[in-house]
Amino acid sequence: MLGIIINPKSGKRAYRRQRLYLFRLLKQRHQPFTYKVTKYAFHAAELARELVEKGYDEILILGGDGTVSEALNGIMAAKVEDNTNIKFGIMPRGTGNDWGRFWGLTKDFKRSLNIFFNTGKPQAVDVGRLTYYRNGEPHYHYFINSIGFGIDAVTCHQTHILKYYVGSHRLLYFFALVAAVWTHKSQPVKLKTDTGLELNKPLFTMNIGNGPFSGGGIKQNPEADPRDGIFHAMFATKPTFKDVCEAVTKLFNGRLLECGFIQPYTAKHITVQTHKYLKIEADGILIDACGPYEIDILPHALQMIVP
Repeated sequence: MLGIIINPKSGKRAYRRQRLYLFRLLKQRHQPFTYKVTKYAFHAAELARELVEKGYDEILILGGDGTVSEALNGIMAAKVEDNTNIKFGIMPRGTGNDWGRFWGLTKDFKRSLNIFFNTGKPQAVDVGRLTYYRNGEPHYHYFINSIGFGIDAVTCHQTHILKYYVGSHRLLYFFALVAAVWTHKSQPVKLKTDTGLELNKPLFTMNIGNGPFSGGGIKQNPEADPRDGIFHAMFATKPTFKDVCEAVTKLFNGRLLECGFIQPYTAKHITVQTHKYLKIEADGILIDACGPYEIDILPHALQMIVP
């Protein structure tokens, strides 16, 4: 059974045209379906969980990275015997569309729908899981593309503020990043991985990638692949002015890890301890959580319809 989740605020100018095209397509196919429209933050998670628990095994998501991530959390939290059989697909409608970018899914909504309904094939994909604790009880947040600490999260926060004043567009991430670089202060952290890496130093920024893109096309972890069962991550200490200038030229060409103040690493399990509250974002969603944090990869946790 097919369930559709639509975020009308993502790419809202084209919303009506895209929705009408989708419904015409479904009518032509004589395709039974149920659709749900999000109304508030994290509503997509509630809707996805409800659909999966009612037996829907195909979920089509119309929205940006945040909507995809919310729906993912709902699928993973659903009380079903086996969610690895759940298939999902996306019709990108957001600003960054970093998850879709990896698969070659753009804002060409007709092509995306043709892939989902006709030419695409299911591909098992990995899912990331953040574990944090409140009153001794574990809480979980899942992510599909990447999770960021430090300036990654600060930039995300700035982006959410700026878009209300200047609108949503790709360069918004870049402007927010530049603004954050000069205001963010590094914070001491302790990091351990299952591969034996141990770091005890000030963290300026860290991005743990399941996919290679973030921030509207920035390649922080160019080798990350959501099919290989391992995170590709980067840890950066406080850069100098010269470091920042060098990094800016390498943000989008996949050479960012050549910068000397950045340490790349791979892992399946990562533990992060902090002395103070540290901002976190997962797939562009700010997470209100205190450490210690545990980040695990769940290999082949879901199936995605891809080109």
